[in-house]
Amino acid sequence: MTERLRPGDPARIGGHRLLGRLGAGGMGTVYLGRTDAGALAAVKVILPEYAGDEEFRTRFRREAEAARRVDSPWAVRVTGADTESETPWLATEFVPGPTLPEVVARYGPLPARSVKVLGRLLARALAAVHAAGLAHRDVKPGNVLLAADGPRLIDFGIARAADATALTATGLVVGTPGFLPPEQATGSGADAGPAGDVFSLGALLAYAATGRPPFGSGAVDALLYRTVHDAPDLDGVDDPGLRALLTECLAKDPAARPSAAGLDTRITEDVPAGGASASWLPEDVVRTIAERSAAMLALPDIDATVSDAAVGDATVSDAPEPRPAPARRRFLAFAAGGAVVALGAGGLGAVRLWGDGADGRGGGTTAGRRWVIGVHADLTGDQKDAGRAQERGVRLAVDRFNSLTDKPFTLTVKVLDDRGEPARSERVAEEFARDPDVLAVIGPTGDAATGAALPAYDEAVLPLLTVSSLQIAYAARVNAAFFQASPSYAALSLPIVTRLLRSPGAGRLGILIDRSGGQAAYQAGYAANLMVPGLTGGTTHPRVVPAGTTGLGPVVADLLAHRSDALLYAGDAAGAARAARALAATPFKGPRMAQHT
Repeated sequence: MTERLRPGDPARIGGHRLLGRLGAGGMGTVYLGRTDAGALAAVKVILPEYAGDEEFRTRFRREAEAARRVDSPWAVRVTGADTESETPWLATEFVPGPTLPEVVARYGPLPARSVKVLGRLLARALAAVHAAGLAHRDVKPGNVLLAADGPRLIDFGIARAADATALTATGLVVGTPGFLPPEQATGSGADAGPAGDVFSLGALLAYAATGRPPFGSGAVDALLYRTVHDAPDLDGVDDPGLRALLTECLAKDPAARPSAAGLDTRITEDVPAGGASASWLPEDVVRTIAERSAAMLALPDIDATVSDAAVGDATVSDAPEPRPAPARRRFLAFAAGGAVVALGAGGLGAVRLWGDGADGRGGGTTAGRRWVIGVHADLTGDQKDAGRAQERGVRLAVDRFNSLTDKPFTLTVKVLDDRGEPARSERVAEEFARDPDVLAVIGPTGDAATGAALPAYDEAVLPLLTVSSLQIAYAARVNAAFFQASPSYAALSLPIVTRLLRSPGAGRLGILIDRSGGQAAYQAGYAANLMVPGLTGGTTHPRVVPAGTTGLGPVVADLLAHRSDALLYAGDAAGAARAARALAATPFKGPRMAQHT
């Protein structure tokens, strides 16, 4: 998790706005930063005492340049570096997942299949590191992050750069005792190259499979002795293939170990189609990864910019410089054909655009362009929790998109807060519509704000995708620029009706529609009334009461008098409480449910 910046910390480094501290070590501090394009990064800033060492700078420069050549989806990419400035720094892509030790400590050893997939993907990462002319030299559980789409190996090449001066001294051990190879453990000055990384990977996988280091724990000298002279402790590794593989990786003789590239073919466990997916991990680990990703991307204190435009004091973050207008009609045509993939849990799944030139006309290229995804949300009003969750989802999706190496363009995020007020929502929509760089907008939060905003978006042919407005009664739009990625209130009635009328003895549904609940309640109750005969063969007795009705006793009595043996209340929370009290005063014991409260 991030820590707040301290008074002495810089605000920006190398084009990165620093958002918090990720950690600190002997060589420097690692910050969470964000580029002007919206991509998150882990920025390592070197301490002044090392920055003043010219030999260190030379080695740091050489290794940073080599690390840029590492090309693997399972090793964090170096996204930027400055080895010549007064304060040297290096940035890598940010992965908001837990480390392997965190997962093992919380849930215990991983299943054999998970360990095999982990080993295969990390072997691919090491093969890329070795192909770039590097040796990691510090492969250990703490340098493995688990992300939603697979593991990431971090700090490749950096340990070598940071410790290269000391590595020339005989008798000095560099690395993490318990996971470093015998040739490194002796401190003889022998080069710990790619074969040493394979040994360390074997130790790491043994730890993942058993929950303990294969050479035990305790004093450093004891660990080093066991690494050089003792056999690894593999008790608990019951899978014969995995046990044999670990034994080969942990061979004392470097020449007897397989190569990292060879491990990829030796491990027969299939990687899920399209790369890793969360299906290779236990469900509780997947939940932790999802929670960590959401928590790390909440970033509550990063949107301090204030716009003086027509929105007034609406919050705006990461707004780019003005550029030529995108071909929104062309984008809309693609979106209508499925080029925009729907959102999940408030996050943009994918955006694809092709064939538009830099001037907004077809026939050019989008390479090098920066496009804006707008977030129109309630961030400070009654629905702020939902609005902020949607913003975090979009930021996560945009950050993931920007981390792709073959992306056709770069995305950034612009956020405007309408406080959940329809009048402000209309002004926010007009502000987005005037911005020629905005490609599409996610939001608003809720029905009233969405209805107020639709005319402005429609007139600008600016695609609008909502994940929180479930209303089905919006007027037809001229340009069809409006997309709903969540089920409607009517659709949400289906499981409730099914549950109620599949209860023993239930065949007639009493429906109380309280207009205090607005369109949400009316649409839910009306849809339930329509679907019951065809869905279950049952019957209904609907009653509609005006908004503000406080005495629901007579209405409940009427529903029961018409032989209702199941009841549905569609309204607001206060009305649901009144209906429950009225029902408690009767002898009715049948199934009952309330919706949209």
